[in-house]
Amino acid sequence: MAIDVQRWRGTATDEPDPTVRVASRRLLGSLLRPYRGRILVLVLLLLAQNFAGMAGPYLVKLGIDHGIPPLADGRSDPTVLIEVAVLFGVATAAEFLARRWFLATSGRVGNAVLLDLRTRVYNHVQRLSIGFHERFTSGRVIARLTSDVDNIAELTDGALDDLVLAGLSVLSVAGILLWLDPPLALVTLASFPFLVWLSRWFQRASARAYRRTRETIALVIIHFVESLGGVRAVQAFRRERRNDEIFAVVNHDYRQASLTAQRLAAIYSPAIKVIGNVSIGVVLTYGGWRVLHGHTEVGVLAAFLLYLRRFYEPMQELAQFYNTLQSATAALEKLAAVLDEAPAVPEPTRPVPLPEARGELTFDRVSFAYRPSSVVLPGLDLHVPAGQTVALVGATGAGKSTIAKLVARFYDPTSGAVLLDGVDLRSLTEDDLRRAVVMVTQENYLFSGTVASNIGFGRPGASRAEIEAAATAIGADAFIRALPDGYDTDVRKRGGRLSAGQRQLVAFARAFLADPAVLILDEATSSLDIPSERLVQEALRTILASRTALVIAHRLSTVEIADRVLVLGDGRIVEDGPPSSLIRGGGHYAELHTQWRDSLL
Repeated sequence: MAIDVQRWRGTATDEPDPTVRVASRRLLGSLLRPYRGRILVLVLLLLAQNFAGMAGPYLVKLGIDHGIPPLADGRSDPTVLIEVAVLFGVATAAEFLARRWFLATSGRVGNAVLLDLRTRVYNHVQRLSIGFHERFTSGRVIARLTSDVDNIAELTDGALDDLVLAGLSVLSVAGILLWLDPPLALVTLASFPFLVWLSRWFQRASARAYRRTRETIALVIIHFVESLGGVRAVQAFRRERRNDEIFAVVNHDYRQASLTAQRLAAIYSPAIKVIGNVSIGVVLTYGGWRVLHGHTEVGVLAAFLLYLRRFYEPMQELAQFYNTLQSATAALEKLAAVLDEAPAVPEPTRPVPLPEARGELTFDRVSFAYRPSSVVLPGLDLHVPAGQTVALVGATGAGKSTIAKLVARFYDPTSGAVLLDGVDLRSLTEDDLRRAVVMVTQENYLFSGTVASNIGFGRPGASRAEIEAAATAIGADAFIRALPDGYDTDVRKRGGRLSAGQRQLVAFARAFLADPAVLILDEATSSLDIPSERLVQEALRTILASRTALVIAHRLSTVEIADRVLVLGDGRIVEDGPPSSLIRGGGHYAELHTQWRDSLL
């Protein structure tokens, strides 16, 4: 139990790698760069809104000191109050219009940035190598595209401009206070050291807290996604209670992380309010003394108090805005880390064109290791002529699937080269390679949608006639037409509406439609029952004709249709030859064949 809990808890960290911070800043810059002109307009609108908002208290000063006779000291002017009222209306209208235009423009920019960000992450994750997806769970990827992007959306949906406007207000008010009455302003600004210290403490503490919340919510999503993705195994092995325990742990961690962040805000915001109220009390006392002794005017004191409210109110709001900013910053760091992940199988800088592949495969002293300490292929030399069907057999871990993955270029060799028609796979573009090499695995993965759309996945843009012709060629047309809606039948999630054999035939039709020069079948019949396997065997003869094929299978019934068999052991070829010759030779393959034949009796 402790090991499981540690697995779920162990990935959350308090501090990001410094390179991740740099990457997040670079990502933010690249997202905003295309909208520099609109951002400049937004800045001008914020300045206009701030200027209009700052006019109010000063107009109050003018009205009191020059428009009210008992306080104007014989200098009152009856028109001043009218002028002040008009200016109040103008300032209010200007603030309203600036705010309205700002929100409209910022909404367009924010949505465009989020669209770009989601597109980048989605496209990048699709292009990352299989190795990345084997170590980076689907739940974590989902957390990046949902929870993390949503946190950035909260920032762009209004929190950022409120944060900037609050900062402008604080700076503007500080400057105006110094201009109105320097001695009174100095008394007010005496609270600054406390504000700076408090804000700095909150910045550091909340940054750690919100980074922790991003990590813990990701763990919640990961466990949720993996539990639902494997719900059949969960229910079959009565894993529900254990999953509940793990979910309780990660959910508790997220709750604690969120509470920590909220406690920090609960300290910061009231502390700012206390400092503000004390400052107002001091200003009112000292300012009243200055008014009584003729050192300042009543209007100045009134404006001073109004400006102080505009000084400390944004400071209190900054706590809430800063929470959103910290959460979004932590999310941006996570997204930047994903986007900074370089594909292990990059596109060539100088690609070699291969418009029409023949299918000749060559392994030239290929070595490969998933980890430096565990070499799978110590130095493989192999030549497969175009059009030959080669079966790979051997014990689990012998290197069969590794060879298939190298041909499909899910990985690149540690040393040596894999060649297609004499061209290193690392020199081929992704389009040329995927057009020439197709892999069908035992998963038989079908997407939600119709049977026709799943077959058409093999060649986007294929016509309905071509899709039906492919299904007919591999013997799938009859069962498809017997479905409730024929080719338009929805296969449901992961093809759950079809049997294992039917899913395999649809996968074969997809591969047949793609018409690759090289076809890889990795345990493509291992999950089938005997009747389904016989049905698929007929399809295999059609799909393998006139193309190079690598067939990995434990069932030797699939191997019998091969032109050549390679028996692998510890990443080396221990036997090589036609099936019939190897059976007569009495070696490893003959022994495997005997065991398989006896199992059928």
